[in-house]
Amino acid sequence: MAMMRLRREDPRIVGSFRLHRRLGAGGMGVVYLGSDRRGQRVALKVIRPDLAEDQEFRSRFAREVSAARRIRGGCTARLVAADLDADRPWFATQYVPGPSLHDRVAEEGPLRAADVASIGAALSEGLVAVHEAGVVHRDLKPSNILLSPKGPRIIDFGIAWATGASTLTHVGTAVGSPGFLAPEQVRGAAVTPATDVFSLGATLAYAAMADSPFGHGSSEVMLYRVVHEEPQLHGVPDALAPLVRACLAKDPEERPSTLQLSMRLKEIAAREAQGLPAARPPAQRERTEQAAENRPTERYTERTTQGRTQGQGPASRPSAPRTGGGSRAAQSRTNGRPAPSRPGVRSTSTGRRPANPRLLRQRLFVFVVVTLVVALGIAAAQALQG
Repeated sequence: MAMMRLRREDPRIVGSFRLHRRLGAGGMGVVYLGSDRRGQRVALKVIRPDLAEDQEFRSRFAREVSAARRIRGGCTARLVAADLDADRPWFATQYVPGPSLHDRVAEEGPLRAADVASIGAALSEGLVAVHEAGVVHRDLKPSNILLSPKGPRIIDFGIAWATGASTLTHVGTAVGSPGFLAPEQVRGAAVTPATDVFSLGATLAYAAMADSPFGHGSSEVMLYRVVHEEPQLHGVPDALAPLVRACLAKDPEERPSTLQLSMRLKEIAAREAQGLPAARPPAQRERTEQAAENRPTERYTERTTQGRTQGQGPASRPSAPRTGGGSRAAQSRTNGRPAPSRPGVRSTSTGRRPANPRLLRQRLFVFVVVTLVVALGIAAAQALQG
């Protein structure tokens, strides 16, 4: 995180913390690097004077800081101290060394699919703890995620909580990028944990593409795209694209939960790290296995080829099915019974077909009749001569 020298108007001590450097400034106030008497470093945020005079803002800020104390988990910057009654309210969180996700991608380009999935899994798990505490971040974006040696950390809860539904009117574009706000935030509707899921999906898309899924433009153009247009995910790896697209659904009810997101991203991260192909859906896997079972083996193919090569004349070619035979065979298979087989024609040792018994009887009868007629004719002729 870039540090700047303190300016003349900056305080040197806030509460029990000594300030050393400026870490950044936004629409809500200034963030300083400070330390306590034991040398513990903190990121201390001092609220803008004009917002400090807003009693509604102070009340909302107090409720959200109270909720922040309930958050458990290692994926957030832990709240260390806060003074809600000071002339300019402030709060201090654990200082997280390391660049923001935005700066890392801006300097090094898109991250690998395995890294994006690993970061997303950790952030999703952190959001589970945040939401269980009854808190919605409302301003999740690449610049609010720090990549520490111990894993990613979510920061800037206080600014997002304090603004609530007034984020756009009080802060405008200074607090966050409109391309990472959920459609319900743009419409002014109630925010839920699904709001953070949308922002996380846009953040992961940025990490994978080094670009916003809703492109670039003025705040009005970006907000219109968020509400009315589909995200552009052409640069997102195939392993991540379906899940990221689900996070960016316009309807909050259609987005996955943070728990589902965490589990799925862990699977993708492990698979991508090992270089394994994406898992197929059960239906597709069943169709593939069935096709493999029906596919002829090499041995069968070789045997069929040899048979065709050795055969001679039309007898070596498969005969065309007769009309009606296929339907009868199919009906027999459908009924679960084997099709009745007809006895084959036997051949004699001479290679000739045996005579039909019925035909033999007919020929024998004709022979006997003819013999009798001839015998009677001979007898009649002898009688006439005598």
